[in-house]
Amino acid sequence: MTTGNSEGTKVSVRQERRGYLLHGLDPVEAEEAEQAGPAGRTDGGAGDSDRRLLDPDGESGWTERDAWQVARIQAEFGEGFRALSGLPHAVSVFGSARTSPDSAEYAAGVRLGRGLAEAGWAVITGGGPGAMEAANKGAQEAGGVSVGLGIELPFESGLNPYCDIGLNFRYFFVRKTCFVKYSRGFVVLPGGLGTLDELFEALTLVQTGKVTRFPIVLFGTEHWGGLVDWIKSTLVASGKCSEHDLDLFHLTDDVDEAVALLSRETER
Repeated sequence: MTTGNSEGTKVSVRQERRGYLLHGLDPVEAEEAEQAGPAGRTDGGAGDSDRRLLDPDGESGWTERDAWQVARIQAEFGEGFRALSGLPHAVSVFGSARTSPDSAEYAAGVRLGRGLAEAGWAVITGGGPGAMEAANKGAQEAGGVSVGLGIELPFESGLNPYCDIGLNFRYFFVRKTCFVKYSRGFVVLPGGLGTLDELFEALTLVQTGKVTRFPIVLFGTEHWGGLVDWIKSTLVASGKCSEHDLDLFHLTDDVDEAVALLSRETER
């Protein structure tokens, strides 16, 4: 994982790591280094840590590798918590990495990031391109704190250039924890499967009381309207969820309304 300071400088945490993960003592990292190609990437590409951890064909018993995986996970949680502990009140913004910079959705993301920053919120995104970049760009241009929580994936090119604080995680679940722990609410721009994953995890956490006073705004009625209709006509109608669960989120196309909803809900 890499971290950055408030000036946007990226720092390798391997240069800082202490305790369990002293340089040269981690057999998991050593194995990955042995498999690294000329460009420093493993044969499986970026994101191998999650794959190795979850591989059902690996050894089923407790092994030395498992112990080191646990140590790496613990270290990644600690590094993330340390890097983000000084943030002002923040909102996480999710959305598609495939959103084109010349699209109306990208422009809306920039306006949203700017509006949140002007209202005093730090803006946290997944640090990638598309909608995430748009929100980071708007926040940075407005003088706010712009944060990117990236993930090692074979098809991602690293953090976008508008992140004042940047972290790059090995493990999805560590990254997700940081999104929730350091946010007071979520805004969900149009997106695909990854965005849906983040949305429904947040809804479940609020529904089950794992987090409280956590507003969730779906931004883009044309994109999200069909999903909301399906929740009403199928999930609620069949008793799979309560009608009260519809109050867990808000649907809007207006930046000012989204910012006002977040501020109002978190002050209750």
